[in-house]
Amino acid sequence: MMLLRISLSLVFICIHVWGTTAQTNEDGVALKALIEGWKNLPKSWTGEDPCGSRWEGITCNNYSRIITITLASMGLTGQLTEDLTSLSELQTLDLSYNKGLTGPLPSNIGDLSKLTSLILVGCGFSGRIPDSVGSLNKLISLSLNSNSFIGQVPASIGNLKHLYWLDLSDNQLTGSIPVSDGSKPGLDLLVNTKHFHFGMNQLSGEIPPSLFSSGMKLIHVLFDNNKLTGRLPSTLGLVQTLTAVRFDRNFLSGALPSNLNNLTKVTELVLSNNRLTGPVPDLTGMDMLVSVDLSNNNFEATDVPLWFSTIQTLKTVNMERTGLVGQLPVTFFDFPQLQTAILKNNQLNGTLEIDSGYSRYLQLIDLQNNSISNVKVESGYNYTLRLADNPFCHNGLVALSSCNNNGQESGSDASYKTPVFCVVPECTSGQMSSSTCKCAYPYTGIMIVRAPSISALGNEKYYTALQTTLIGTFVNLSLPVEAVSVNNVSMNAFGYLSMHLAFFPANQDHFNRTAISMIGFVLSNQTYQPPPEFKPYVFEAEGYTHFEGKHNTSHTGAIIGAIIGISILVLLLVCAGGYAYHQKKRVVKAKQQANPFVSWDSQGTSGDVPQLKGARFFTFNEVQKCTNNFSEANHVGSGGYGKVYRGVLGDGMIVAIKRSQQGSMQGSREFKNEIELLSRIHHKNLVKLIGFCFDRGEQMLVYEFIPNGTLMDSLLGKSGIQLDWIRRMKVALGSARGLQYLHQLADPPIIHRDIKSNNILLDECLNAKVADFGLSRLFGDTDKGYVTTQVKGTMGYLDPEYFMTNQLTEKSDIFSFGVVLLEILTARKPIQLGKFIVKQIKETVDTTKDLYNLGEMMDPMLLSSSTMLVGFEKFVDLTLKCVEEFGADRPSTGEVVKELENIMKLAGMNPDAESTTTSQTYDGSSRQSFGHPYSDDSLVQYNEGIPFKKSTSN
Repeated sequence: MMLLRISLSLVFICIHVWGTTAQTNEDGVALKALIEGWKNLPKSWTGEDPCGSRWEGITCNNYSRIITITLASMGLTGQLTEDLTSLSELQTLDLSYNKGLTGPLPSNIGDLSKLTSLILVGCGFSGRIPDSVGSLNKLISLSLNSNSFIGQVPASIGNLKHLYWLDLSDNQLTGSIPVSDGSKPGLDLLVNTKHFHFGMNQLSGEIPPSLFSSGMKLIHVLFDNNKLTGRLPSTLGLVQTLTAVRFDRNFLSGALPSNLNNLTKVTELVLSNNRLTGPVPDLTGMDMLVSVDLSNNNFEATDVPLWFSTIQTLKTVNMERTGLVGQLPVTFFDFPQLQTAILKNNQLNGTLEIDSGYSRYLQLIDLQNNSISNVKVESGYNYTLRLADNPFCHNGLVALSSCNNNGQESGSDASYKTPVFCVVPECTSGQMSSSTCKCAYPYTGIMIVRAPSISALGNEKYYTALQTTLIGTFVNLSLPVEAVSVNNVSMNAFGYLSMHLAFFPANQDHFNRTAISMIGFVLSNQTYQPPPEFKPYVFEAEGYTHFEGKHNTSHTGAIIGAIIGISILVLLLVCAGGYAYHQKKRVVKAKQQANPFVSWDSQGTSGDVPQLKGARFFTFNEVQKCTNNFSEANHVGSGGYGKVYRGVLGDGMIVAIKRSQQGSMQGSREFKNEIELLSRIHHKNLVKLIGFCFDRGEQMLVYEFIPNGTLMDSLLGKSGIQLDWIRRMKVALGSARGLQYLHQLADPPIIHRDIKSNNILLDECLNAKVADFGLSRLFGDTDKGYVTTQVKGTMGYLDPEYFMTNQLTEKSDIFSFGVVLLEILTARKPIQLGKFIVKQIKETVDTTKDLYNLGEMMDPMLLSSSTMLVGFEKFVDLTLKCVEEFGADRPSTGEVVKELENIMKLAGMNPDAESTTTSQTYDGSSRQSFGHPYSDDSLVQYNEGIPFKKSTSN
C-alpha cells in the first residue's frame, strides 16, 4: 500500500511536469505546422522538439520556447502561414536571401508581441505589408527590402516607438508618404528611428513637410528612384543628425530650401536627376561633405559657387548639367582630398589652369562639352583629364589625349578585381579560386552601396580596407571565412556602387549550413560595419547549395528506441528530484534578487559591499539570454579582464557586456569601483553603465553599446574609419568634456587614472565617450590637493610626477590626455620601438618652422594640405602644456576644453555640434628609487615593487 501511494505521488508530480513540458512544446508543434510543405530544410531538422534536438537556425530559452529563427541563404521554398504567430516568445526572425519564400506575410504578424527584429531581405514575398506590423511594439529592426511588396507604406509603422532601422527599399510600393494627422499615425512619429530607406519603389506625391522635425534622430534618409514630386521641404534642414541624404531620380521641382546647409553632419548629398530650379544651393557650413551630386537639374546659370573652396573634406563633386558658367578658379582642384570632379555639359569657359597644388588623390576631372578655350596644366600629371567637345580641342595644333572622345560614364565598366599573388589552380566545376589560390565553393552575392562612392571605383586601397574589415569581422565572430574576393565593380543604373563579393571557407572547400546562416545574418542585420566609403549598404546573396556533410540517420531509430527505454526506467526518480531542485532554485533566486550582494567578498578580497545609485541588477540567466548563451557571434572584444559581448535586452536596447574570466575573482575591486562610480555619473561623453551581474560567481558589467570601437583602432587604421582634422578636433573636445565632468562637476570629483586612446570609444556619429573606470579614484575635499595612492596606470600615458611621488592629482589625467592629443596628431603609439612620443615631440618641435617642424612625425593622412589644419599651432601649444613634467605647469580640464572650443571656432566649426597592440598596464608600490619612468635607457615596468626590463617590441 505504501509503495502504491509513493508511486501515485510520483506519477502525479510527473504529470504536472509533463503538462508544463507539453505547454512549452507548443512551439515545436507550431513550427512543424509552419514549415509543412517547405523544401530544402536543414538536415538536422528531425524529431518533434526543435529545442531539445538543437535544430540549426533555432535558438530557445531555458523554458524550451523558440526565441530566434535565423535561416539566411538556406535555399528554402514555401510560404509564411499564420502558424508563425503561435511562436509567442519569438524575438528575432531572419529568413533573408531565400528567394523561394513567396506569398504574402501573415495578416496577424502583429501578434508576435516580443519580436525585436524582422529581417526578410532578398526573398520573394509579395502582396501588401500588413497593417498589423504596427503592433510589433518592441520592434527595433524592420528590413523588408528587395522583395515584391506592393501597395502603400503602412501608416501604422509610425506606432513603432523603438524602431531603429526601417528599410522598405527595392519593392513596388506606391502611394504617398504617410504622416500622422491626429486620427492615424505616420512616419513623422518615428523620432527615434535612424534609418529611412525607401529607395527603388514607386512612391509618388509631394514630400509632406511634417515628415521631418528637429526632434528626429535620423542619420540616413534615402528616397531615391521613386516618383516624388513638388519641392524638397525646408523641414529637412531641421534634422541636424543626418549624415546621408538621397532624393535623386525623382520628379522634384522648385528651388531647394535655403536652410539645407544646416545639415552640417551630412557626408553624402545626392539630389541629381530631378527638375530642380532656382540657384545652385549654398552649401557653406556643410564641413563634413564627402560627396555631393547635384547633376542633371534645371538650376539657373551661375558662376562656380564659392562654397566649393570652403569644404575641405570633399572627395567627389558631380555638377554635370547644372548651369555653371564662367572660368574655374585656379584653386578649384586643390581640395586636399578631392578625387573626382565631374563638371561636363555646362558653360565653363576661359582658361583651365591646374597648378601644382592639386590634390594628391585626384583621379578624374571631366570637363567635356564646355566652352574652355585654353588649358594650362603641368606635364606628367597622373589623373584622367577629359576635355572632349571644348573649343580648345578644336584647335588644329592641340594633340592632348584628353581631347579624344573618351566620355564613357565613370565607373560604368568593371574597375577592380582582387589581386592574386600565386599560381591559380584549375578548379572543378562550381568551385572558384580564392586570393590564396585554394579551390572552394564560396558564398557569393552582390554588395550595393546606396550612397554614391564614385571615387572608390578602381581605387585599390578602398577595396583592400573593405576586405580587411570583412575578414576582421568574421574572425572576431569566429566564423570560418578565410578570404574575401571583390570583383566586377561598377556604378549601376540606379546610381549605386555595385560589386560582387565571394567569401571562401577556412580549412575546407565547403561551408556548412550553420556558417552560411550566420554569415548571412551578419550581412542582413548590418552587424558588419564597412569603411565609410561603403555605407550605407545592402547585401544581396546568391544561392548556396554546396553544404558540407550529411547526417547519418541509419541508426537513428535504434538510438531513439534505446533512449526511450532507458528513460522510462528512470523517469519517476528524475521527475521527483527535478521538482525538488526546481523548488529550491526558486527560493535561492528570490533571495538573490532581494540582495544581489549576498555572497559579496566570500574570499575576503573585495572590500565592503558596493554602494549603488540606480544601476540595474541582472541575473546570470538574463545576461545569458541576451547574448544568446555568450555565443561567439556576439563576441566583440577581449582584454585582460575577460571578454566583451554584444547583447540585446528584452526592451530592444543593444548593450556591451564585459565578462570577467570564469571562476576568477581577479579584478573584483576594479569591478566594485566601476559599478559604484558609473552608477552615479551621467554625461554624454562618458560611457553609460546600464547595470551589472553578480551571480553564480560571475562578475559582469552591462554598458551602452558603442559601435565604432576605440580611438586607437581608428587612428591605427584598424576600424576602417578615417578621421580627418575636423573629426579629430571633435573627438578631442568630446573626450576633454567628459574628463571635465569627472574633475569639476561630479560630486565628489573623480580622477580617471587610465586615460588613453584605448579607453576613448566612438559612437555611430563619432562622438567620443570616455570608458573603463576600474582604476578611478574619488577625489574629495582635501587640504593637500592630492591623494596618496599606489601607482596604477598604463605605460606611455602615466604622469611622471605621479610615478615619482605616488601623489595623484587631477593633473595626472591631464598628462595622460596630452599623450592622447599627441596620438591624434601622429597616429603613433605612446611608446614605439623604445621611443617615448612626448620626448620625441619636445625634441623635434620648432615654433619658427612650418608645422612647428613636426611634418615627419605627423599622421600622413593629415598632411594632404596645410590649409586644412586650421588651428594646428594652437593645438600643438595646448598639447605641450598638457604634457609638462610638473602638474602645476599643466592646464585644468576647464582650460583645455575652452582652448579646444576656440580652435574649433577658429576653423569655423560649431563646438557644440555632435559628430565616428594593447597598452600594457602595471601596478606597483614605492617608486622613488627607480628614476623617471620614460628615461632613454630604462623603460621600466613595475609589478609589486620589483623592476624588470619592459619589452619595447610593439
